[in-house]
Amino acid sequence: MDKATNFMIFTLFMLVITMNMIKAETCKSAEKGPVIPTTPLVIFLERVQEAALQAYGHKGFDPKRFVDMSLRQNLSETVEAFDNLPKTVNGSITANDLDGFIGKYLGGADEDLVYVEPVDYVAEPEGFLPKVKNSEVRAWALEVHSLWKNLSRKVSDQVLENPELYTLLPLKNPVIIPGSRFKEVYYWDSYWVIRGLLASKMYETAKGIVTNLISLIDRFGYVLNGARAYYSNRRQPPVLAAMIVDIYNRTGDLDLVRRSLPALLKEYHFWNSGIHKVTIQDSRGSNHSLSRYYAMWNKPRPESSTIDSETASKLPNICEKRELYRELASAAESGWDFSSRWMRNKSDLTTTSTTSILPVDLNAFLLKMELDIAFLANLIGESSTITHFTEASQNRQKAMNCIFWNAEMGQWLDYCLGNSNTTEDIYKWEDLHQNKKSFASNFVPLWTENFNSDNMTTQRVVQSLQSSGLLQPAGIATTLSNTGQQWDFPNGWPPLQHIIIEGLSRSRLEEARALAKDISVRWLRTNYVTYKKTGAMHEKYDVTKCGAYGGGGEYIPQTGFGWSNGVVLALLEEFGWPEDLKIDC
Repeated sequence: MDKATNFMIFTLFMLVITMNMIKAETCKSAEKGPVIPTTPLVIFLERVQEAALQAYGHKGFDPKRFVDMSLRQNLSETVEAFDNLPKTVNGSITANDLDGFIGKYLGGADEDLVYVEPVDYVAEPEGFLPKVKNSEVRAWALEVHSLWKNLSRKVSDQVLENPELYTLLPLKNPVIIPGSRFKEVYYWDSYWVIRGLLASKMYETAKGIVTNLISLIDRFGYVLNGARAYYSNRRQPPVLAAMIVDIYNRTGDLDLVRRSLPALLKEYHFWNSGIHKVTIQDSRGSNHSLSRYYAMWNKPRPESSTIDSETASKLPNICEKRELYRELASAAESGWDFSSRWMRNKSDLTTTSTTSILPVDLNAFLLKMELDIAFLANLIGESSTITHFTEASQNRQKAMNCIFWNAEMGQWLDYCLGNSNTTEDIYKWEDLHQNKKSFASNFVPLWTENFNSDNMTTQRVVQSLQSSGLLQPAGIATTLSNTGQQWDFPNGWPPLQHIIIEGLSRSRLEEARALAKDISVRWLRTNYVTYKKTGAMHEKYDVTKCGAYGGGGEYIPQTGFGWSNGVVLALLEEFGWPEDLKIDC
């Protein structure tokens, strides 16, 4: 081999090393923000999940089932037994062998939560839904009320004694689960569960749920997406303060307020610091602080590991895959998993860019949190806290009006950070970076008193909602894009209906209150008719027609259903149902 050839080989070798170093550095630069490792148990159960997909195939396959399993023996013995299972020529495990292993070594999710009768449940509470006079509707409401018994659970003694064998977190008080595949408590679901429990006069159950969530803040610094070990790296919309205010308004429990406030301050700090906090400069040169979703994760979500891996397989390198995994987990953190709202290309899930978006709804939730904390602090005489959070709420309202409000559309719009100009980590506001598509989230600011008290603004927002295309025969659509994702058209979701209805109903404007009642009727009617057809309450509904439940997304439609029950009961308590108003479609 001559010198020229040797030199060429050496040059190519050095080029490969340099390119790898550049690639590694590029990947490293994309890894902004912390990553919280998951537990060895979850990592092992993800291996079982992958083996199960190979053994059983895609049809009817739910990956969450496998990471919700528990161990019958310690982890090292279980892993050894799994590793010793015979393999086929392609390295997979047969369905028969995997069935045998699961039966011997793993327990189902139903074993870690056990049924418990709610201590405050009665078949028909005194003073239940006084505005509901229609006998048909009242009978249905009592059936929905009875579903709290079906959904009531407590963590089993085995989990409390041996938490290392379970992915379920050991909460001490009884919980209300959403239903179907969701066999654990979820954060923002719990707000609407509590609203329903309050209508059902089940105050002790509601307080127990809040106490559980506070324990998660004490342990992790924030409330998790759900009470599983694999959710520890992400959260959901922060609505704990709203839960506590609503419970206090019914019970006057000042002790709950005192116990809650330190945890609320800790959660608030989490959302308004570090990678979640974004500084943006408005067109007049003033700086504002707003918040975004940003999951502390860069791998497939454990409960959907095989699905995320398949989605990411379309991307060419590990750096892009890691970025996508973080974006998917952040979309799950938002509660909107998944939606064209987060995607640069609405037909391509790999273009999900949640962390590059300042979301209207998250900041509306945080504004309400600021107002709620000031309210709670006032109850117990915490003057410095009152002052701080009153000022914080005023600053956030100003920021939302400067950055999100679009007077021409009459909506608050998400702001895309993607290609915005930046100076020393300060983003400069540009009109073209407002997302000018209509989403139900654009109307969430109405939920806070700071935004529904101005009649002129509210009137413009009412007109905008009515002309947006989101208002459909059976409720409010989440978006106008029919992508097959479950947080897109034609699906309508209970929390968004309730937030917008309640915001409109609190307005001084008669037109807004009338629209609130109209949307409430549409939503209640479709829930009633679907229930009569199917015998179940559903997670989401198709709002284009009365009496149809929703679909789409990465799992089959679910029934139960915690927040659907809560919204129905809360709306019936607020608006009732006139005796002579037709209930059927």
